[in-house]
Amino acid sequence: MILAGALLAGTSGCTFMAQQATLIHYDPSDGVGTTVGDVDVRNVIALASDDGKAFSLLVTFINKGSKIANVNLQYVSGTGKTAIMKSVRSSDTASFGNAVGQPQIIILNPGVKPGALYPVYFQVGDSPGKELLVPVLDATLPQYKDLKPPDILRN
Repeated sequence: MILAGALLAGTSGCTFMAQQATLIHYDPSDGVGTTVGDVDVRNVIALASDDGKAFSLLVTFINKGSKIANVNLQYVSGTGKTAIMKSVRSSDTASFGNAVGQPQIIILNPGVKPGALYPVYFQVGDSPGKELLVPVLDATLPQYKDLKPPDILRN
């Protein structure tokens, strides 16, 4: 009887100490994400032009706050250090480059090729910013073929 109790405790005890898989953060997409202040930064991907001379930065911002959020993005490319700002209304979502006809964030002469990781820094208001290592993809997947940077940038 004691042996059966020890065996039962020994085989079931490991589940009490194991981390629950549902608590492990992961990005269920091709891109990466983070949260900065009241803004969720979701599914960030750098989609390269055919010749690699331009990226379209695909990103979605979700403002969970009660005020307009100004999201500052910083990155370094062949044109130097660049900072841009995108505003997101309170309790709203703003997407860039995720659909045909949507505004794009274009990065010229990024200096990295598909398969690499491209650092982009995100900052909102007084909240500490975060750097994401954004995956650089080409447009071979069908869902990305029409989201590349415009042809005029590839000439």
